[in-house]
Amino acid sequence: MPHPSPPLPTRRAELVARLHADTVYDLAVVGGGATGLGVALDAAARGYRVVLVESDDFAKGTSSRSTKLVHGGVRYLAQGNIALVREALHERSTLLHNAPHIAQALAFVMPSYAWWEKPFYGLGLKLYDALAGRAGLGPTEFLSPEQVMACLPSAQTKGLHGGVKYWDGQFNDAKLALALARTAALEGALLLNRMREDGLRYTDGRVSGLHCTDAMTGKAHEIQARCVVNATGVWVDALREQDGSTQAMVAPSQGVHIVVDKAFLPGDVALMIPKTADGRVLFAVPWLGQVILGTTDTARDDVAREPLAFESEIDFILKESARYLKRAPERRDVKSIWVGLRPLVKPPTNEGSNTKALSREHTVLVSRSGLVTVTGGKWTTYRAMAEDVLQKCVDSALLAPRGGARTEHLPLVGAEGGAVGGAAGLAPVSIGAPEGDHSYGSEQVWLAQLPGAQHWLSATLSEAMVRFAARHEYALSVEDVLARRSRLLFLDARLAAHLAPVVGEILQSETGLDPDVSGFLRLAAQYSFED
Repeated sequence: MPHPSPPLPTRRAELVARLHADTVYDLAVVGGGATGLGVALDAAARGYRVVLVESDDFAKGTSSRSTKLVHGGVRYLAQGNIALVREALHERSTLLHNAPHIAQALAFVMPSYAWWEKPFYGLGLKLYDALAGRAGLGPTEFLSPEQVMACLPSAQTKGLHGGVKYWDGQFNDAKLALALARTAALEGALLLNRMREDGLRYTDGRVSGLHCTDAMTGKAHEIQARCVVNATGVWVDALREQDGSTQAMVAPSQGVHIVVDKAFLPGDVALMIPKTADGRVLFAVPWLGQVILGTTDTARDDVAREPLAFESEIDFILKESARYLKRAPERRDVKSIWVGLRPLVKPPTNEGSNTKALSREHTVLVSRSGLVTVTGGKWTTYRAMAEDVLQKCVDSALLAPRGGARTEHLPLVGAEGGAVGGAAGLAPVSIGAPEGDHSYGSEQVWLAQLPGAQHWLSATLSEAMVRFAARHEYALSVEDVLARRSRLLFLDARLAAHLAPVVGEILQSETGLDPDVSGFLRLAAQYSFED
């Protein structure tokens, strides 16, 4: 099999220099999370001239802090939102096919501790299978208590009546975001992280571009664009205010996740509790060699870049985990804790703070001046959201028609020649396997040619991976590398802090920039409990 194309370089000076050209872009996207990157890729693949700016790093916010699930939404099925579930199931299948090195199928077991739970949830999940149709990943099965324990040997046995096994997907969210960015670049888009939007440009009362500042140098830049898309997630209202809007679209919801050792949930099957003591869903999910416990759903009235978990949320996750696991994790067992903000769409008449009742469906609005805003939705449906955004742009005469989307069957970088189960003919990767060379899919061949390919800084991070991040993945700081190119900060915060100085040295040798080791060490302290 021929080697995939060489990865594009992402030297920042060269990327910024492209902004100096007297270019009028068809589309300028503000926001480098799942939604913005999806829009940039879809537009570039159709042949539009595209630029995307992100004030920090790609996927810095919500898009790197998900529960790591590619799912149709069992919870939304229970709410009767069939259309949303059907769309998400279709997109789940598409994502798994287009990025098999980043996303794989994952089995879930829902243990039953009341006699009615097994038939009740089992029949609902059979409907889930029916809605998936050919896009299904495996049949729902009714399990005996013995079969549940075979799948989940660490599950609580007292009162167990059996359970239900069903299938969804799992992925590396930040890695997927980078794959979207890099695929969009292959299609001709210009993407810049740490390029802050400082204001909208107007011509005759219509939005005609952006005023930006390079956060690395402080230099101002002007971007001319026929259409501007506000895809800043929980921060969309700030940009809408610049455009004269006075009504908030988003009610932020906070989700907390805790990471513990794989020993608390051995194997490759996830645990799902559909209704905890306060009505929330609890997951225990194997991920990259560890286990994620979560998540919470708590209303927030602020949108901090690094939100902190409330003590009550940590206590809730640990207490509920103890109800369903034989060995209960304690605070001393927590390797990392992270918090993400969900951009839940806020109805105009919404009152109260019950964010569990708000919509995960996305909304696309066009202001009188032509600013296009998209928010809501979830990772699984990023591609469908992008299609809706571009259709709204065309319908509003902000973009000339260029045909339909080309992304449904467009493999992302690293997936050349791939299929579900393994990229480019490579061996399938076990669900929950630790990070390594296999995480690069068909690009492993290029990774192996970089200096330090055999020099491992930890069991999952090599010197070559740091160099690859700097040369081909837009990485500029230690945080970029250890939080999102590698997921070490999210998996073991103390180990990430220990590696920060050596990673900084390698990164600085590649970029010539200050890798901000001290800033990362302060951040890492927030991801773990004090000793």
